[in-house]
Amino acid sequence: MVKLAKREEQIMQAFWDLKKAFIRDVIPQLPEPRPHYNSVATIVKILEEKGFLSHESVGNIYCYYPLISREDYQKHSMKDIVSQYFDNSYPRMLAFFAKEENLSEDDLKEILKIIKDKKS
Repeated sequence: MVKLAKREEQIMQAFWDLKKAFIRDVIPQLPEPRPHYNSVATIVKILEEKGFLSHESVGNIYCYYPLISREDYQKHSMKDIVSQYFDNSYPRMLAFFAKEENLSEDDLKEILKIIKDKKS
């Protein structure tokens, strides 16, 4: 799976939230400064070419929808981050966040609960 550029990812976030949408529906979902319609249309076309989006014709315009779920993209992205920055070590990644992000004891308890629940 290809890593998305920042604006591509923002547009995909909008499609994941909206499920199906026309380009005009996506633009208000994007952070300021919002790109012009033509810029979004170009990126949507690129996302289709990369296999992230597809479309159906509604009259003479296209309604787009995601082909890849947010969860699948998250899994792929996290694996890349763990590989590139933490030598494929999830414990190193968690230790980093515990130190750098000042995780509270409650946060760590919640992480442990998630891990225990996954094993059940």
